[in-house]
Amino acid sequence: QVQLVESGGGLVQAGGSLRLSCAASGRIFSWDTLGWFRQAPGKERENVATITWSGGSTYYADSVKGRFTISRDIAKSTVDLQMNSLKPEDTAVYLCGFRAGSGPPGRLLKYDYWGQGTQVTVSS
Repeated sequence: QVQLVESGGGLVQAGGSLRLSCAASGRIFSWDTLGWFRQAPGKERENVATITWSGGSTYYADSVKGRFTISRDIAKSTVDLQMNSLKPEDTAVYLCGFRAGSGPPGRLLKYDYWGQGTQVTVSS
C-alpha cells in the first residue's frame, strides 16, 4: 500500500510560480510511476506530469511543457512539481497519484493510490 500527501497549493497571480510537493510512503520500486494530475470544476481529471521513481522517464502534457518541471527526491521520498509562468487556466485541484510499473500516460485507471489534493488558484 502507498500513502500520498500533497502540499504547497495556494493563490498566485498569473505569471507567478508555485511548488507542489507529494510525500510518498509505502512500497515503491524504481520501476513504479508517480504523477501529478489536476481537475478543474466540471472537467475531467488531466494527467499533467509523471516520473518514474528511478527518475529515468518523465512525461508532460502539452499544456504545461516548458513551464512545469517534475522531480523526485528518493532520500526525502517526495515528488515535486515546480510550476512557473502560471496561467488562470492552470487553476484546479492538483492530485498526486501512484501506479505500479509504468506505461503510456493518461491512463488514470492504472493509478491505484491518490492523495487528497491541493488547490491551486491563479488569478488574472
